[in-house]
Amino acid sequence: MEYRKLGASGLTVPALSFGAGTFGGRGELFGAWGDTDTSAARRLVDICLEAGVTMFDTADVYSAGASEEILGAALKGRRDEVLISTKAGLPMGDGPWDAGTSRSRLIRSVEDALRRLGTDRIDLFQLHAFDAATPVEEVLSTLDDLVRAGKIRYTGVSNFSGWQLMKSLAAADRHGHPRYVAHQVYYSLVGRDYEWELMPLGIDQGVGAVVWSPLGWGRLTGKIRRGRPLPERSRLHDTADYGPPVEDEHLFRVVDALDAIAEETGRTIPQIALNWLLRRPTVSSVIIGARDEAQLRQNLGAVGWSLTPEQVARLDAASARTAPYPYFPYERQEGFARLSPRAV
Repeated sequence: MEYRKLGASGLTVPALSFGAGTFGGRGELFGAWGDTDTSAARRLVDICLEAGVTMFDTADVYSAGASEEILGAALKGRRDEVLISTKAGLPMGDGPWDAGTSRSRLIRSVEDALRRLGTDRIDLFQLHAFDAATPVEEVLSTLDDLVRAGKIRYTGVSNFSGWQLMKSLAAADRHGHPRYVAHQVYYSLVGRDYEWELMPLGIDQGVGAVVWSPLGWGRLTGKIRRGRPLPERSRLHDTADYGPPVEDEHLFRVVDALDAIAEETGRTIPQIALNWLLRRPTVSSVIIGARDEAQLRQNLGAVGWSLTPEQVARLDAASARTAPYPYFPYERQEGFARLSPRAV
């Protein structure tokens, strides 16, 4: 396994980390991904540790807390061998205090996570979403208190916009609070929006990307091809509306390129898609999930080799999209390229 620093921090993380979103199977949206129980989770953890995958990611909202409980049980007796990453901030109920990142909600969320995980500290604690109703100074001072108390070691965010993240980093610098060192983001060959604003920000501010859904919400597993219907057992039938949208033609163009490179390399489509991500700027770790041993072992095959520059260029071209405003002039007008965010 390859290891990297998480952003500009001193924390070393594996290039691939494991996402425990499939643990539990309780609830609706965030419980529909899988129903892995404790016994099966232990086996997946065993395989991860054998391969050098030492960071495990979850969230309070996954299976209404069951994911954290099962992950904690699966890691019992091995806590000092791993890093635990979890998140809070999304709604856990319908009550007025069941969502957001106010001081009281954050303290309760961390205490609940520690109890469910069966641990005394969280290595990386991330805000699952930006809370516009709570001042960033309140959020940062609370996280500072939790760091000083030893309950969390590093802080990060997930799904923030550029201005939300930059506002938070500026406030942290202004008040002397710990800076966010990680941004858990959606990034894939069929979803490259991250590159336009958040990647240059990450480079400039030392924030490492921890990538979620690197296979495009299950679209780059190799099961979807041009002219081939979606398999009956695919979870996309139930979850596609909740994930990032992708037009069919764009998806097929990317899959066509992946197919050609798979023939050249003898690698699978998921392995190629993951390997492409691992070479992108700011990417500290890519979260892989698995509902069974075979799927996990296939995804682990994304490391230990590299695509050629020519193959990367073909994937870049197949997955390119028209730049959004205000970035499209950098792509279209001669002389603007050196000013492009992608030139950072």
